[in-house]
Amino acid sequence: MKRSIIGLFLFIIIGQISFAQNSSAENEIKVLSKAKWQWMADKNVDKLASLFHDKAKFVHMSGTWKKDEELEIIKSGSIWYKDADVKDVAIELIDDTAIVWSRITLTAFVRGNDVVNEFTVTEVYKKNRKQWNLLALTFSSVRDTHIIKH
Repeated sequence: MKRSIIGLFLFIIIGQISFAQNSSAENEIKVLSKAKWQWMADKNVDKLASLFHDKAKFVHMSGTWKKDEELEIIKSGSIWYKDADVKDVAIELIDDTAIVWSRITLTAFVRGNDVVNEFTVTEVYKKNRKQWNLLALTFSSVRDTHIIKH
C-alpha cells in the first residue's frame, strides 16, 4: 500500500513538472513568435538572421524562398511587414520542436501599396541547444471567420 501511494505521489509530481516545463516552453515560443513579428516590422535583419535556421523556408502568396532571400526582402522593404495583429495562437510541442499556428491580420507595404490580409501563419521551430530556430514560416490566406482549433 505504501509503495502504491509513493508511486502515485511520484507520478503526480513528475506530471506537474512536465506540465510546467511544457507551459514554460510554450510561453517562451509565444514570446519569441511575437518578437519575430516586431523584428519583421522594424526590419531588424540581425535579430531575424540569428532566429532563422540556415535551411529555413518561407511560403508566401507569391512564392517560396530561403533564409537569405527572406532577409533581403525584409531589409530592402520590398515587403514591409508593418503590423501583424495577432488574434489567436495555438502551440504544439513535440520533443524539441514547436509548431505555432497564429490567426493574424497583416498590414504590409507591397509594391508601393499598403495591403491588409487575413492569414493563418504556421511557424515551425526547433530547439538547438538552448536557442529556438525558425525552420519554416507559411502564410495561408483565410477568411476573417477562420478559427484555429485548440
